[in-house]
Amino acid sequence: MAGSTRYLRYIIAAFFALIFIFFISSSSTRTIGQQYTQTAADILKNQGILRGGGSGAIDTSGKSTFASDAQGKTDVGNVVNPAMGPASTEASSPKQPTSPNTGIGPTAFPPAKAPGARMNATFVTLARNSDVWEISRSIRQVEDRFNHAYNYDWVFLNDGDFDDTFKKVTTALTSGKARYGKIDKEHWGFPDFIDQEKAKKVREDMHERKIIYGDSISYRHMCRYESGFFFRHPLMLEYEWYWRVEPSIELYCDIAYDPFKFMADNKKKYSFVLSLYEYVETIPTLWDSVKKFMKQHPEHIADNNSMEFLSDDGGVTYNHCHFWSNFEIGNLNWLRSKAYVEYFDFLDKEGGFFYERWGDAPIHSIAAGLMLPKEEIHFFNDIAYYHVPFTHCPTGEQMRLDLKCHCNPKDNFDWNGYSCTNRWFDMNKLPKPEGYEKEQ
Repeated sequence: MAGSTRYLRYIIAAFFALIFIFFISSSSTRTIGQQYTQTAADILKNQGILRGGGSGAIDTSGKSTFASDAQGKTDVGNVVNPAMGPASTEASSPKQPTSPNTGIGPTAFPPAKAPGARMNATFVTLARNSDVWEISRSIRQVEDRFNHAYNYDWVFLNDGDFDDTFKKVTTALTSGKARYGKIDKEHWGFPDFIDQEKAKKVREDMHERKIIYGDSISYRHMCRYESGFFFRHPLMLEYEWYWRVEPSIELYCDIAYDPFKFMADNKKKYSFVLSLYEYVETIPTLWDSVKKFMKQHPEHIADNNSMEFLSDDGGVTYNHCHFWSNFEIGNLNWLRSKAYVEYFDFLDKEGGFFYERWGDAPIHSIAAGLMLPKEEIHFFNDIAYYHVPFTHCPTGEQMRLDLKCHCNPKDNFDWNGYSCTNRWFDMNKLPKPEGYEKEQ
């Protein structure tokens, strides 16, 4: 009897095994991954997002298709805007890859989910091909913490040509249009009024004195470009607002609203999250040049300005406070205004970008502090930010919890003695955020 029972169990087990094998073989023509891909594609087609053919179209492999010429290079066109200076070369052809990059499959960014209209705004990054992985980290931070819900564009600018790897990687990460522009040589080079030998001796001297970036030519070109030209690039002329993003930054908290719209609604034109004192050795004569400009153009100086933030003696000397410009959200029309352009042109002719090492941060900060009424400059306490070596972690425990922040408040630089943010609050007679005493 026991033997018969054992044989019966064997027969039943074999029967179920055959059924299982038959089920697997009948479904083997469609893998799990294929099911997901087809389902996602069907959804996107139904929404009108996925379209067949065309340059930059998204295929069912989940990758963006790049149109290339016979040599595998993307098409590049020339755009001339006589009003804004020399011609600039940019990747503006319809063959360029653009987004919204909804992608295919479970790793794709969701479509924009924040309600309401969008501002005429873009992120802007100055980068080279070698920065691709560092800027990828920054893009992911911005997308995850904010832009996946808004899908704002992203403009990448380079003094050379972006390669296919840079374009493919960054386009895949951005949820808005990814656009690529080349900087005009006249905007990235020595102007003809600069004494090359004198500039060389300055770099050699700064190298001996171990001043950071003191011997760098490219750093000086970058500072000059960010000070006076990025907002004139043909791609940037299409926008009213910009948010500057550098490689390898971090955003520690969710951004639960649209900062561009906040700026517009509240009549702000410039904003910051970190402020500090500039290296004295890099700008020894900058304030002297600024005072000459103020004397020549008093019409450009706002009545209710922020001189108190910039100077401890009513403008006789500069205290070196500035807004750290590797994070900026600002109004491009202000930078393109007659007042700012004349200010930059005047300082440019002074030669300090090359005979010293003037940075774009004090250039922007002094302009905002003198030309804008103080109420048009905004401090974003709630946008948590890191750029080596400084951290802005929002002051206020409840805010950090509400915004899902992962920064350590002990790292917050705002109330450090080398920060100028305390001065900003005092000048504007603003109450300091609750809990700031614990971070001093």
